[in-house]
Amino acid sequence: MTVFEYENGIAHVRRDKSANQKRYTRRCFVLCRTTLQFKKFARFDPHAPPLNDSDLADRIRQVTRRAAWRDTLPENERVVFPGYANFRELSMKRGYVVQRNIGYGWPTYWRLSNARTLFETGVGYQEKTHEKLNAVLDRGDLFVAFLTTLPHLRINHAVLVYAKKSDRSLDLDRYLVYDPNHPEGPRELIWSNSNRSFAYQKDWDFVGGNVRVYRVYGVWLQ
Repeated sequence: MTVFEYENGIAHVRRDKSANQKRYTRRCFVLCRTTLQFKKFARFDPHAPPLNDSDLADRIRQVTRRAAWRDTLPENERVVFPGYANFRELSMKRGYVVQRNIGYGWPTYWRLSNARTLFETGVGYQEKTHEKLNAVLDRGDLFVAFLTTLPHLRINHAVLVYAKKSDRSLDLDRYLVYDPNHPEGPRELIWSNSNRSFAYQKDWDFVGGNVRVYRVYGVWLQ
């Protein structure tokens, strides 16, 4: 859940029941990183009986303690998760165990690479990011993207880009995105060749429009 409530992209302090309920917040970077780690370092065996909470927690930590930018493991070296077909099913059925063992959200505020949002603000950097995005997807990997409009506070958020959509438009490149705030279905990130900029889909928590994109978890200290 988000820290604030939103109306047409405008943040408001939560009140009444919404303010008092237990919420899992500030984890967009953590959830995207964990999804990347599970794709690289885990495999699933839906035909075997599931683990108890303690053993499941131990295996989750075996995955998340491995740096996200390390090479993908071969199938026979991956951490096995019995009883589930994929990470989505595991997180839906054993969400509490997953949440308790994939890390805190607050360290993401102090990542050294956040400084890029102040010093690498130009079009040239975004063009390089677009090229890197295509290269990562072309080799079958996932791309964790930090979306921001700093110094404005319309969006500061992490999403996971996992596919490029087929589009006949010569001007636009469209990408499918997993957004932790919208797990019900894919979102859309767009690159405009004419404007040389990215834009993100409008919804209740973002007014839509141009964003700057920075890759995270691609290399050490990123």
